[in-house]
Amino acid sequence: MTTWYVLDVPENTAVAVIAAEAPSVTVGRVGPYFEISATGPIVVDRRATGCRHAVWYSCVAGVARDSRITQHDKNALRVEPV
Repeated sequence: MTTWYVLDVPENTAVAVIAAEAPSVTVGRVGPYFEISATGPIVVDRRATGCRHAVWYSCVAGVARDSRITQHDKNALRVEPV
């Protein structure tokens, strides 16, 4: 299971909304975080979120033990199962 966390603040809402558009992705909440999960990779296109670069690069609050970030650049954020 791929899981990553994004702080639930207005600046990051678009990241969770765009991630949830993928049919295999679920978005829930754990404390003050969006919990974004899928059985396979999760890919979010930065341009689709409308996030500025500073918000984009600071949106990741953490990843689950069995997940890792394999791409986090100006184009996309990709989290995959280990």
